[in-house]
Amino acid sequence: MNHAIPGRALVGTALALAVATVLTACGTDSTSASGTGGGASPSAKAAAEVADPLVATFDGGLYVLDGDSLDIAGTIELPGFNRVNPAGDEDHVVVSTDTGFRVLDATAQEFTGITYPGAKPGHVVRHAGRTALFTDGTGRVEVFDPHDLADGAKPKARTWTAAEPHHGVAVELADGRLLSTLGDAEKRTGALVLDAQGREIARNENCPGVHGEAAARDEAIAVGCEDGVLIYRNGEFTKVPAPHAYGRIGNQAGSDASQVILGDYKSDPDAELERPTRVSLVDTRTGTLRLVELGTSYSFRSLGRGPHGEALVLGTDGALHVIDPGTGTVTKKIPVTGAWQEPLDWQQARPTLFVRDHTAYVSEPGTRALHAVDLESGKKLRSVTLPKSTNELSGVLAGH
Repeated sequence: MNHAIPGRALVGTALALAVATVLTACGTDSTSASGTGGGASPSAKAAAEVADPLVATFDGGLYVLDGDSLDIAGTIELPGFNRVNPAGDEDHVVVSTDTGFRVLDATAQEFTGITYPGAKPGHVVRHAGRTALFTDGTGRVEVFDPHDLADGAKPKARTWTAAEPHHGVAVELADGRLLSTLGDAEKRTGALVLDAQGREIARNENCPGVHGEAAARDEAIAVGCEDGVLIYRNGEFTKVPAPHAYGRIGNQAGSDASQVILGDYKSDPDAELERPTRVSLVDTRTGTLRLVELGTSYSFRSLGRGPHGEALVLGTDGALHVIDPGTGTVTKKIPVTGAWQEPLDWQQARPTLFVRDHTAYVSEPGTRALHAVDLESGKKLRSVTLPKSTNELSGVLAGH
């Protein structure tokens, strides 16, 4: 399966559209979890809460780790293939299982009991203090304030269902507008916007294979297309074309500190798995697209943004490439892992990047390692070896 469509993360309520016939990664073509999702049971429970926890998945469960020491604070058994995303507050993580989204209190190392059932749970998007869940199998969008999770009860949510189930994504803007993708089981074509009352106010269907999203400065929202990027800014859609007839941007990373969106870039529509060496930088104000050659490939779990808006790409050369988003210049290469190659199956483990504040966390499944890197100095803060090889890596937002 072409890993051209992976994905994850912002905020909003989305339009439901079509269900993808095949699971792909949220950085490839689907973000659905396909594990058994049976009842999880903590196999170890720490006596004290964990500050700034990280959550890493492994075959059979989750590790909850201390964000400073990288020590394992708790292990939670959870069968199947599971995915993790920040919920949007200082304590919780959303876990995608085969039965739907589940909310994990990572600081307490236990599930809360709050669930959002549905087939093929997909993107989790945080934006403007709201978190949007998109369930691919139903097209249902649920948007809530993640800080309400602290009450222990399921937060009051805004809900919306797309016309057709599909592998989609939704973002709710600060004023209540909701941007969601358009599609069905056969194809995805673009995006629409609803006002706070749920009335459609904008639509653009010039975005074949729409996938993924990111927000830039001044609340410009970008979604990827197979021939460029679609931007929603100041109430209007703008298409930024790719320099090639097929120029797929399926995974993006945005920053409030930058008007530029970092994206992947694939130009071979016939590849079983294209391992690109170029990334895209899309200026949401000028509507221009720049390609940056890294000299190394990367995967859909390689993109991130630093605290100053710098673009970060974890290369298969083992280095974290730091890019000035304004000039496209690689300003720094930070050695982190050994060399690696992206596997053909998107569910197979590969080094993963998770950025929080000034620290980049990088997993290295081949050696069961987890590294913490200071982005300012470029120095490795610490590395640990875990009992089992991990797959996905995420955590809570900074704050404790």
